Amino acid sequence: NLKDDAMTNFHPDLDLITEYAAGCLPLAQSACVSLHVTHCRRCQRIAGELNNLGASLFEALEPVPVGDTQLHAVLARLDEEMPLAYANKKGNASDTPAILQRLMRGDFSDLTWKNIGSTLRISYLKSGDPQHEFALYHIRAGGRIPEHTHRGSEMTLILEGGFSDANGSYHKGDFLLRQPGDVHAPTALQSEDCICLAVLDAPLKFTDWKFRWMNPFLKLRTA
Repeated sequence: NLKDDAMTNFHPDLDLITEYAAGCLPLAQSACVSLHVTHCRRCQRIAGELNNLGASLFEALEPVPVGDTQLHAVLARLDEEMPLAYANKKGNASDTPAILQRLMRGDFSDLTWKNIGSTLRISYLKSGDPQHEFALYHIRAGGRIPEHTHRGSEMTLILEGGFSDANGSYHKGDFLLRQPGDVHAPTALQSEDCICLAVLDAPLKFTDWKFRWMNPFLKLRTA
């Protein structure tokens, strides 16, 4: 399990949790926020209060009749949804968060990983969101991702280990949101590997001169 609120220092801000509770976030971003909220009592409490507020507002509204056509359309959409395969648990329990289990056929070691240099490898998962890349990053202990900036937003949730950059040190359960123009160079903790979930709506852009040649080839991997 991820850390609870007593040990987690970085959380989604109130606006982001409000969008999550209202169901306004794109699928991949909602899954990332949900992973944090599920294991953070602080954010669970905030999301619960927002849900209760929304329910109260709905109760105050006058009911609107729903026609058969609209009802049948909703039911048809539900029938079209394909069930997601759960991960195979090894042993009696799995430490893999439940949402990721729905997108994986095994644990982290069973995924297909693409090596990016000697310290970083990435596994791209299909979330069904055509606008966002949904991927796991595995940084070897002490390894550094080259300095880069963000062309769009990037959500990061640390699942195992941790990393640091010029802005601070982040650990299991911490949630970060990088905005366009933010620059950093994450370095994994020396003591253990770091695995984190990253959700991007635009490719990264390397600022380190050794890696700038890669920028024209960086594309989002979505859906």
